[in-house]
Amino acid sequence: MKELIRSTDPVKLSLAAALLEGEGIDVFQMDVHMSVLEGSIGILPRRLMVLDRDLFMARAILTDNGIRSD
Repeated sequence: MKELIRSTDPVKLSLAAALLEGEGIDVFQMDVHMSVLEGSIGILPRRLMVLDRDLFMARAILTDNGIRSD
């Protein structure tokens, strides 16, 4: 799996995941439960992962929809 986005913005991650799943690309969010360690203040970024073979297409989809995939 490859990292597509790393962000502390849960809305951005949810939108990206919805767009990708709508195009048939499987996504997996990592570090979702890290809030237990940080005290729920949202300082630790979450990562959106995709399969290696889907990385190029996933980046293109996010770019077309105005979402920066750092």
